Amino acid sequence: MRLHIPKGYKSILNLKETEKAIKLIKDFFESNLASELKLRRVTAPLFVQRGTGINDDLNGIERPVSFKIKDMDDAVAEVVHSLAKWKRMMLADYGIANGYGIYTDMNALRPDEELDNIHSIYVDQWDWEKILIPEERNLSYLKDIVRHIYAVIKRTEFIVYENYPEIVPMLPDDIHFIHAEEMYEKYPDLTSKEREKMIAREYGAAFIIGIGYELPSGIPHDGRAPDYDDWSSDTGNGYKGLNGDIIIWNPMLEDTFELSSMGIRVDKTAMLRQLEIQDKMERKDLLFHRRLLSGEFPESVGGGIGQSRLCMYFLRKAHIGEVQASIWPGEMIEHCRKTGIVLM
Repeated sequence: MRLHIPKGYKSILNLKETEKAIKLIKDFFESNLASELKLRRVTAPLFVQRGTGINDDLNGIERPVSFKIKDMDDAVAEVVHSLAKWKRMMLADYGIANGYGIYTDMNALRPDEELDNIHSIYVDQWDWEKILIPEERNLSYLKDIVRHIYAVIKRTEFIVYENYPEIVPMLPDDIHFIHAEEMYEKYPDLTSKEREKMIAREYGAAFIIGIGYELPSGIPHDGRAPDYDDWSSDTGNGYKGLNGDIIIWNPMLEDTFELSSMGIRVDKTAMLRQLEIQDKMERKDLLFHRRLLSGEFPESVGGGIGQSRLCMYFLRKAHIGEVQASIWPGEMIEHCRKTGIVLM
């Protein structure tokens, strides 16, 4: 069992107050994110058909929950891991104008997650996708989008403080940008998670650029599928990648805390390059990939922002099960109960 119990932990809000605060955070953040990035809400699927290439492959080893559909000759459907590729299809199918985008409440199941304070089988996030024009396909534009998202995070932190003065804001005014390779150069003897922890503690909030491409060690900072984020394009100074993660320092857990994974999406050149790097060229024949290679999809930038992660951080919770209903090992439930952590 992987579980960290903060010394002397006691939740600031009781269960009833927590439920009200969760709604406040989700309503405020959602409306502000939509206006900040010019996004329109759309309805999203809980599952997609296997064999279309639409489901998010994450690191490529996680098993999706699947089932057969009786009235479709036992065609197999998969519960989504995320909507990274589905959203890009919808930009094209809905005819979204340049400079605008879509977002949705995404609910996913990831049964291969290793359960701990911040990882759950159930994943809830705002999945968003926005059209960009070719001139915006650069690192400067990506950083600008990150700053917009961070501004919404900061505003939400203030609203929580206005309603619950005992929860004092802690995030820095600005977010720090750093390449995964810069982190490796700075801390070559540490693991990727240890490097993240050092950066998060030093800056309070950071965006790690270029996750997915091999570092000088021959191992990527973290795994990324080859067919949504562009993690291989040259961005100057020998660095690669037009994607990254927003991380912050979580003093409750005394650890790094990922809030969002996002990036400029692959164009035809980047996708073919990344499929070749990961030896997955056979995916070219899947529905999503055929449509991208035929030029049906617009250029886009997008990502996911964890809803429970944000609520957990803003409400100073020690366990993600304090802000969402899921399933946990019996040993974990019992230990949380004894140490004052009330799981929903």
